[in-house]
Amino acid sequence: MHMKKFLPHVLAWVFITCTSGIHATAAIPEVSPAPLPAKPKQVAFVIDDFGNNMKGTEEMLSMPVPMTIAVMPFLPSTKKDAELAYKNGHDVIVHMPMEPLKGRASWLGPGAITTDLSDEEIRDRLRKAIDEVPHAIGMNNHMGSKATADERVMRIVMGVLKERGLYFLDSKTNYRSVAGKIAKEIGVPYTENQMFLDDSLTTEHITKQLEITCHRLDKERRCIVIGHVGPAGKKTASILRQYIPRIQKEAEFVTISKMIFQAVN
Repeated sequence: MHMKKFLPHVLAWVFITCTSGIHATAAIPEVSPAPLPAKPKQVAFVIDDFGNNMKGTEEMLSMPVPMTIAVMPFLPSTKKDAELAYKNGHDVIVHMPMEPLKGRASWLGPGAITTDLSDEEIRDRLRKAIDEVPHAIGMNNHMGSKATADERVMRIVMGVLKERGLYFLDSKTNYRSVAGKIAKEIGVPYTENQMFLDDSLTTEHITKQLEITCHRLDKERRCIVIGHVGPAGKKTASILRQYIPRIQKEAEFVTISKMIFQAVN
């Protein structure tokens, strides 16, 4: 066949073979995307009861890992403790006294939220407490087993936190707390305590609680633990410092704000 007559047949054959996939050996293989790296485990230690020159204050504030420092308002070292915590890279939150089901009224401290207060009195006390604690970005309850189970009270608390742009950490002193439900309704960032580090003041108990923390991190991605300055403050700080290298092998030490807002994002 003359070349000019043959050429259209060649071009037609090339078009058909290319579009019909006959040349399968030339196909580009599919590449599966690389798996995303697993998010690191996180542990957040919250230390309560700052503001009253309590034992262990200096030791806790000098910890080499980020922590969340809960400062009570209207006390002798409220401002000093909050400023030093902020300077040392820790989060500062208001440790808000709230009415318990039982316990001494003297344990509450000044400016407490009680269920017999009017709506406006509760709002006023909350706003003054937030203004009293420099650098505060959140709040948790000091005591509060009665107040956190009261829907009226917690609705007012969450309303003020929403107004001020603060989050709420429920210390979980009452399993019947309605704080989480109300926070969700109003749109306040929220999380809750999982365990107390030093609810008993012995070395054995504090050590046991840190062992439980390590075991929890074997199974869970996040863990929140509350400890205290005060009678056992120096002891708690010393034992916690000893556990830091071990915990760091399993998890990242973070503040509550980082834990909350990373979860949202």
